[in-house]
Amino acid sequence: MKASELQDKDSAGLNKELTELLKAQFSLRMQRATQQLSNTSQLKKTRRDIARVKTVLAQKDAKK
Repeated sequence: MKASELQDKDSAGLNKELTELLKAQFSLRMQRATQQLSNTSQLKKTRRDIARVKTVLAQKDAKK
């Protein structure tokens, strides 16, 4: 996911995306805890996507 894609979305869309990413992160953490996660790099990617969404949300709030 690129920041330019996120900047095209409105705040409601970004909040929905953030909620989905947080759920995905929780699921990945549970899989890692139970030794079911084979690709641990997914955690890093999800964490960075969450940071991107939060950054774009903060930028949109600052413009208002």
